[in-house]
Amino acid sequence: MLRLSKKLFLIHPLEQRTLAAGSVRKLSSGRRKDDERSYKPEEVEANLVNPVSRTMKILGNDMKKIKNFILPKKDAPEDVDNYLERYRREDFQSHCDVLIIGGGGVGSSIAYWLKKRARTGLNVVVVEKDPTYQQASTCLSVGGLRQQFSIVENIQMSLYGADFMRNIKEHLGDDVAVNFTPYGYLMLASEQGAEQLMENSRLQNTLGARNEILTAAKLKERFPWINTEGIALGCHGLEKEGWFDPWALLSGFKKRAIEYGAHYTEAELVGFEFSKQQDILVEGINPGEYEGLEKAYLKMKNGEIRDVKFSIVIIATGAQSGKVAKLARIGTGKGMLSIPLPVEPRKRFVYVFQCQNDSGPGINTPLTIDPTGTYFRRDGLGGNYLGGKSPLPSEEPPVDNLDVDYNYFDSNVWPNLAKLVPDFEAVKVKSAWAGFYEYNTFDENGIIGPHPYYNNLYIATGFSGHGIQQTPAVGRAISEMIIDGECRTIDLTRFGFDRILVDQPLFEANIV
Repeated sequence: MLRLSKKLFLIHPLEQRTLAAGSVRKLSSGRRKDDERSYKPEEVEANLVNPVSRTMKILGNDMKKIKNFILPKKDAPEDVDNYLERYRREDFQSHCDVLIIGGGGVGSSIAYWLKKRARTGLNVVVVEKDPTYQQASTCLSVGGLRQQFSIVENIQMSLYGADFMRNIKEHLGDDVAVNFTPYGYLMLASEQGAEQLMENSRLQNTLGARNEILTAAKLKERFPWINTEGIALGCHGLEKEGWFDPWALLSGFKKRAIEYGAHYTEAELVGFEFSKQQDILVEGINPGEYEGLEKAYLKMKNGEIRDVKFSIVIIATGAQSGKVAKLARIGTGKGMLSIPLPVEPRKRFVYVFQCQNDSGPGINTPLTIDPTGTYFRRDGLGGNYLGGKSPLPSEEPPVDNLDVDYNYFDSNVWPNLAKLVPDFEAVKVKSAWAGFYEYNTFDENGIIGPHPYYNNLYIATGFSGHGIQQTPAVGRAISEMIIDGECRTIDLTRFGFDRILVDQPLFEANIV
């Protein structure tokens, strides 16, 4: 395991300075320990320390281009087609302060928060290769919102997500409706997991969640449709839990970010350009040989390769984040760069089924999860249900496509559903879909914050199935790290990449 020496530290991207060999930093703090300065929101637009100063020369050249573009020479007239093509090309942002790779729920939330706080002070560009989001994890999720976790930060992020959605119109506008369904979650535990379930519930309620522990008898009384054989306790969310429309949330983030001035580019990241930075010292790298990230190469829709120079880049590409990180030599380089970003795609199936006798649980049924991890919930008013189960490691399906395995429902999902809900003994699968989890193989929790090697690279990925509910909090946290140099609302320091370097996983207890 790598050792972190006093030469290993991280500069805040808005305040790069010449480094001294004796400088140290707080683990995952996002800035040096001996630097107590921070930037108030109102100061950001007025005097950004680094991004604007680094790009003033480029801005000057761009102003000349804009002038020539708006006022073309009289002796060089252009026809309409050439004019429009030139407009499309000039609209491309050849440089920016913050480049976000990935325009799904997390990436668009980050863009929204950055532009909300620094409306004219930051030029933010979002790169998304598929603006239709047909295979995006955000749109293919079941849109759950719960506080039933065992890690404080996950509970806090989901509590904020509930508050954000309660006031969604104040944040994203009057035309955004996420259609939140407030029927809660019902987590069930056997005798083996009962004590942990009670401990989790106490922590959740201490932090502001509201749920109750139900014995088997109380479960049967409250939910007559349930078979309590093998069930010792249940934890039922009474407030701030349920499910919502993830597509509406994503669309709201994107629309508002664009209104605030963010630029969305349809392209695919294909590589980075590196530059030597003589004044940065890093463990395992000879003085003067440190290479930082400077440009991103994008493959446009028409196949053209274009480059964007940036001050800060953020990886928020969901299930493809591990692959994208390799383009930045993360996992293929030396020293700290030999440690990969442990995020890869995992395929999950969601089945839509219906009771053949129409006698299943009613419309106010919570999203229910049994001790095996099998779940179901109502889907609308037509008597349909959604359900599924994450496979065991030995059962993981291939990820080269999004085909659905209907046999998996018959062999792995339906038997558990029928045992828990006797009315589900006679069901008919009406449809199904598959989506990708951005699976963190290290500890199945999000990786949020700066990379310890690069002084201008941030990561927001690896949420392993519960990221959509945390997009409001994650976007806000990344914006605070960039603008303020630290988390100001929810401290997500423990979720940084450094925990991978020092082998300190954050495992959830008795949580799916």
